[in-house]
Amino acid sequence: MTILDVITRIFDWQAIIDITVVTVIFYQILMLIKGTRAVQLLKGLFVLLAFSLLSKQLGLTTLTWMLDKFWTMLLVALPIVFQPELRRALERLGRGKFITMHPTTTTSEEYKKLIEELVRCSQVLSQNRIGALIVIEKDTGIQEYVETGVKIDGVVSSEFLINIFIPKSPLHDGAVIIRGDRVAAAGCFLPLTQNQNLEKDLGTRHRAALGLSEVSDALIIIISEETGIISAAKNGHLTRFLDEKGLRDLLKNEILVEKVSGSNPFWRW
Repeated sequence: MTILDVITRIFDWQAIIDITVVTVIFYQILMLIKGTRAVQLLKGLFVLLAFSLLSKQLGLTTLTWMLDKFWTMLLVALPIVFQPELRRALERLGRGKFITMHPTTTTSEEYKKLIEELVRCSQVLSQNRIGALIVIEKDTGIQEYVETGVKIDGVVSSEFLINIFIPKSPLHDGAVIIRGDRVAAAGCFLPLTQNQNLEKDLGTRHRAALGLSEVSDALIIIISEETGIISAAKNGHLTRFLDEKGLRDLLKNEILVEKVSGSNPFWRW
């Protein structure tokens, strides 16, 4: 018996290759949906699965029957719910780019620098009455809106953002989306709010900011082109007339406290 025969008996190379390929595929699928709202839907499915298992263990007949019917309905609904992610995966496969590198976690110091750059940029834009729409992505992914603009992947700086929003520049009309400490895309289109009870002086930028804040947990900074007023939208609510200190405190609370300290750690992946 040769050494190769001994190694072959000890290690099942086919099983090793099989496990490795499946692991890579699952990892890429998780990374593919990481930047989208599908992550929140997936978490909800895990909660329902836990309830289903628990109800069966406790013998809760009625609840078990309801959840079983719900899972049957989900078999039809899931392809519709995850349609954007399925389409994106197939597009990557067609381009031969399914396996990609993914960014590392942003540190506390990088977030502090990001906050100061955003405050400085907002002050300059406000003083010169240059309209702007800056989106800061949080836990709920907004990749579908990133893809409506021009992908950049550049380090955030006040000078860079100011140049983007200079009137008559190619990307000044859309929104800038920031992911981590980098500009993911510019010139992005956001959904308009359906709220009919807004003040009449609020323009398209404010309505787009509110629209995105209603479907995600993103924080959106708005600088009015007419008045130079700095506002912020989150969870369908608009905070207006922010000064330099107010904007800095808001950003610290929304970025440093939530992202760096890791609030709600149970759901952190």
